[in-house]
Amino acid sequence: MPRSLDLPPDRARPPAPPHAGRDTVVVRTTEGRIAGERLDDVTVFRGVPYAAPPVGPLRFASPVPPQPWTGVRDATRFGAPSLQTDYLPGSSEDCLYANVWTPGVHGNRPVLVYIHGGGWLLGAGSEPDYDGARPAARGDLVVVTFNYRLGLLGWGLHEALTDPRTGSCANWGLQDQAALLRWVQANARAFGGDPENITLAGTSAGGSSTWQLSLLPELAPVIRRAVPISAAHVWNPASTTTPAESRAVYAELGRRFGGTVEDLRAVPGADLKDAWEDLFSGDPGDRPFTGWREYRGPVPDGRWMRGHDHELPTPRVPLMVLYCRTEGSFFTTGPGYPYPGPLPEDEAGLRAAVAMVLRKCRATVTDELVDGCLAHYREAAAADGLPQDPIALWTEIWGDGLFRHQILRQSERHTRRGRSPLYLAEFAHPVLPPYRGTPHEATSKFLFGSHRRPVNAPHYGDGPLERRIADTLVDLVASFARGERPHSPDTPLWRPFTPAGRATLILGGADVGVLGEPGKERQLRFWDRIGHPPPRP
Repeated sequence: MPRSLDLPPDRARPPAPPHAGRDTVVVRTTEGRIAGERLDDVTVFRGVPYAAPPVGPLRFASPVPPQPWTGVRDATRFGAPSLQTDYLPGSSEDCLYANVWTPGVHGNRPVLVYIHGGGWLLGAGSEPDYDGARPAARGDLVVVTFNYRLGLLGWGLHEALTDPRTGSCANWGLQDQAALLRWVQANARAFGGDPENITLAGTSAGGSSTWQLSLLPELAPVIRRAVPISAAHVWNPASTTTPAESRAVYAELGRRFGGTVEDLRAVPGADLKDAWEDLFSGDPGDRPFTGWREYRGPVPDGRWMRGHDHELPTPRVPLMVLYCRTEGSFFTTGPGYPYPGPLPEDEAGLRAAVAMVLRKCRATVTDELVDGCLAHYREAAAADGLPQDPIALWTEIWGDGLFRHQILRQSERHTRRGRSPLYLAEFAHPVLPPYRGTPHEATSKFLFGSHRRPVNAPHYGDGPLERRIADTLVDLVASFARGERPHSPDTPLWRPFTPAGRATLILGGADVGVLGEPGKERQLRFWDRIGHPPPRP
């Protein structure tokens, strides 16, 4: 893909879609009137500003409302993705735009706000995989996706960047997400939605943000329930760093550009992004900084993020938590973004690959730790009748260390300390050969029906079974968003997850949905033993 550029908004947006045979629909938002278009069963509004462009003096500032406009603003084109490298073309700092799909602009429907993932570094709500038409139509929901600031422009902390209006100096991407939720509540009725019934969902980094936003007291009147999917829970050193180290990162960037931290507001966005990414390239063990070893997510600042996920109370809203059976296969066997290689083929290659995964999670990795990890996973695989080839073992270790262990232990913690029901689901529908397992991010293909896209169908399938699974997942989320126990014609009665019952909906495969318990518990005991957060309750 071409190198990302900080283009003016009009050039950064893709061309407007054709309008032949499509009806224009105009609604009034808090900032002015916008014109979307009717497409089959839904009306869609694209590229609607929910905050002012965070450029110039607003770089590293808290989001502010967009300027009102007169006349009717075109809302048929997506806004530019947040500034990023080699993933989505036309990315820009001018990125704070929302997209809305609704069955109709009159009504009082539940609102589903979805936060895209991408390791706090990549992605956009406008990606085709997140087209909200299918869940909006089948679920009778208002579906909202959006962009937020990524990379060093979205995640970090330094007091020299304090916004005098708000006193905030950190986690601008999380602030954007909070601003989007307030905008949605203020404008839900314009799109046929219920401002008092907003469900927040997200995958990966978006699942993590879903969890964190649900903890903010000021958003308690906004978020009614949450659906964190394959959440990359925030903990040090894998996905965050300390405030002191974040200060050192921004100070180092200031020195590289011959100025102070405050002067970073004037550095060209692409240059600043490249310099920041250079600081975190290569093996985590060889970098000048200890934290942010795999992902550069939010930093505890005492305001937007008061601590690591496992140190804070759990959300008080009802939760529907999903994870994928083999989260790690996204990284090791695709489809998606496979590790560039080489893939481990023998014992030496496997040991090196496992050490690399462990270095994402820990500052110190010994030979004994690598040996112990491999011995434990081999023993667990033998007991469960699972494959023990190098790629299979590496896949399980990667997915468990960075995702599955945290998701399940946080869910268990909620059942003991939380005050709301939690429904747990394991998404288990396998991808097609030569790919393996049920990879991280597979859920979004079925929640949005994008498994049908020609680029996805050869990997995820597009037969009658896959369509039933996709419909079932939408039914579950939509019923949950209506305040009901999540249900679908193709699933049994789904009971909340409790310490005694551990009821888990296994979604995927020929039976579509069955009730069971979380699988591969033996594997997770390795992470408990070495003190991987969160500790088992």
